[in-house]
Amino acid sequence: MAKLPTVVIIGRPNVGKSTLFNRLVGKKLALVDDRPGVTRDRREGDATMLGLEFKIIDTAGFEDEDPHSLPGRMRVQTQQAVAGADVALFMIDARAGLMPLDEEIARWLRSESTPVILLANKAEGKAGEHGVMEAFSLGFAEPVPFSAEHGEGMADLFDALLPYVDRPEGEAEEEPEDEENGPLKLAIVGRPNAGKSTLINRILGEQRMITGPEAGITRDSIAIDWMWSAPDGQQRPVRLIDTAGMRKKARVQDKLEKLSVADALHAVDFAEVVVLLLDATLGLEAQDLKIADKVLQEGRALIIALNKWDVAENPPTLFQGIRTALDEGLAQAKGLPLLTVSGVTGRGLDQLLQVAFETRDAWSKRVSTGILNRWFEKAIEANPPPAPGGKRIKLRYMTQAKTRPPGFILFGTRVDQLPESYRRYLVNGIKRDLGFGAVPVRLTLRAPRNPFDR
Repeated sequence: MAKLPTVVIIGRPNVGKSTLFNRLVGKKLALVDDRPGVTRDRREGDATMLGLEFKIIDTAGFEDEDPHSLPGRMRVQTQQAVAGADVALFMIDARAGLMPLDEEIARWLRSESTPVILLANKAEGKAGEHGVMEAFSLGFAEPVPFSAEHGEGMADLFDALLPYVDRPEGEAEEEPEDEENGPLKLAIVGRPNAGKSTLINRILGEQRMITGPEAGITRDSIAIDWMWSAPDGQQRPVRLIDTAGMRKKARVQDKLEKLSVADALHAVDFAEVVVLLLDATLGLEAQDLKIADKVLQEGRALIIALNKWDVAENPPTLFQGIRTALDEGLAQAKGLPLLTVSGVTGRGLDQLLQVAFETRDAWSKRVSTGILNRWFEKAIEANPPPAPGGKRIKLRYMTQAKTRPPGFILFGTRVDQLPESYRRYLVNGIKRDLGFGAVPVRLTLRAPRNPFDR
């Protein structure tokens, strides 16, 4: 893993440093009390803030004492933390206003090379306005009004931190080793008798699964660990999962078949990439679209494979017809990979596995907040959001909240009135421009919380 940027919180005692630390790490790690001087040793934690990841350091209150005294030794710890940090959050108490010690800390920080963000804490309501204005006299950039206790001002703090803690463009953000280097969890699903077990037997090179002309032979979801010898010579681990055929719900009456279908759906939940296998001799049916929609709703990466291609009639026309029907029937996932394979002859199996690994990479991809917001600014410049009723919808920034599947959060005002068409415009742009392809992408809209809204 790349080394995380380091942010240190400093200030005189009892300005709210530990409260901010706890908010950023998402846990009550640091003790908080109304009494000053609770924190003594500097405490480190991994912080996440609207998609930004960094190491946060809580420090003891900075006091002007003899270096050999306890407060003096605490101050030395704070000075060492600032020297090793990428940026310092200098916190003052906006309600109490500037104190002589604040001015002393400011003089010291101006002599250091570490960049400083001035944070005016406890600025909620009118009581902190005077302290915010006073803070301009400390000689730093515009102070950020903030409330560590209530979480107000997070967007402004995000903007201030972004230049210092965003990962450099092009720097890889690695997934945990067990996900990145672990076996590809590949589930094969489809209607009964689409040839799923035959396909898996061909991939494995052995009669591992029972096959036959009867539909519904497979009942349990069977997982098989296997090493794929890729064309480039690499040995890549795969966990193949064969599942029971899924018929229309109305036709499933037998209790055992119901359990088999439930087991197949459970296998989809634990898969990374799902191959929906179609019978090329039967074409695309409504049940296939329902299965595909279920996979996408679960957030799994999806590939469509046309099996029995060796016996398909009029292949070019058939392929184009299914391609068109898929794009129309699954409008939320246009451009899904569509491949032709044969479980009998082995046609297209290496290509299927190669595309599956590439699809998992896209499904696991993380875009840095800086790159994402540079794309976002261009997207809204090219197509500004509408103004329903003449009132502007202001979109501020985006962050990627998760991967597997990729999930993004869009922050702004009046986002509840953003049309679904504009949301689709953003999602399609993310997929097209940021390398996510046809994997499912989730976009959540979030507006600042109004503290007066009951």
